[in-house]
Amino acid sequence: MLKIEPYDVAWPEMFEAEAVLLRAALGASAVRIEHVGSTAVTGLAAKPVIDIQVSVPSLDQLAQYVEALDGLRYTHVSLGAFDQVYPFFAKPAVWPSTHHVHLCVVGGEQEAKHLAFRDYLRREPAVAADYVKLKSSLAAIHRGHTLESRERYSLAKTEFVQRVLERAASEFCAL
Repeated sequence: MLKIEPYDVAWPEMFEAEAVLLRAALGASAVRIEHVGSTAVTGLAAKPVIDIQVSVPSLDQLAQYVEALDGLRYTHVSLGAFDQVYPFFAKPAVWPSTHHVHLCVVGGEQEAKHLAFRDYLRREPAVAADYVKLKSSLAAIHRGHTLESRERYSLAKTEFVQRVLERAASEFCAL
C-alpha cells in the first residue's frame, strides 16, 4: 500500500548511513551520492522510502554495479530500456522497500533533473505543499498493491514534475 507519511527527521540520517555503505561498496565509481526524492525535502510528507541517486562515470558496465549493490542487499529492478538511462535498485526486494538507489551518469540529464526537482521543492514550500496534495490523492487512487499500480502512481506525477522542471530551468536561465 502506498502511504504518504509526515516528514520524519530521521530520513536525512538514514540517507547518510546508507551513503557510507554505498561509498564503501562502489568505491571511486560513486562520483556523487545524493539524497533525492521527497524524503530529501525537509518538512515534506512522503512515502517512507529513502531515494538515493548515485552518479557514476558510465552505465556501460551495469553488471558491476548490480554485483556491488547486491552485496548491500539491493535488488536490481529491471525497467527495460530505461536501465540504460537510470537503473533502479530496491532494498529490500519485497515491497515495501526502505531504500531505493538510482544510478545515473555524472553530468547527465537524469542527474540534473532529479537534483533540480529536489532543490526547487526545497526553495518553494507552496509548490512542495501542492506536490504532497497530489501524491496523497494519487496514493489513494493507485493504492500500490502491485508493481504496476506503483508505476502508475509514479507516471501520474509526470505532468507536475515537468512543470516544476520548466520553472526551475527558467529561473536558472534568468540568473
